[in-house]
Amino acid sequence: MEETFGFFDIFWSIFWLFLMLAWIWVVISVLADVFRSRDIGGVVKALWVLFIILIPWLGVLAYIIVRGDRMQENQIESAKQFQDAQREYIRGLAGTSPAAELEKLAALKAQGVLTEQEFATQKARILNT
Repeated sequence: MEETFGFFDIFWSIFWLFLMLAWIWVVISVLADVFRSRDIGGVVKALWVLFIILIPWLGVLAYIIVRGDRMQENQIESAKQFQDAQREYIRGLAGTSPAAELEKLAALKAQGVLTEQEFATQKARILNT
């Protein structure tokens, strides 16, 4: 008797593969948030990691319930830090700084290329970024 691997079996295997990948994604996200959090100390981080490793389902669920609101804040803060570092890196490569840009604007204003309003708008843009 030969057993065939039918459509339902393939579908079921893909479904379980998807669930496994989703679970791995959640665990990695929670562990990354544990290490990214600056508001908890090292011992508490170690306890969370131990809890997540020893009792994964309960540990991840407890972390999301207890610290779920901070997860998004940590992610936004991390993205902002990355964006700031990237901006500084690009400025370093380009060789421009806000002070240099302001000097160029002042020169353009002195030459009469920019009006006072245009100068103020561009100055505010440079100082806000």
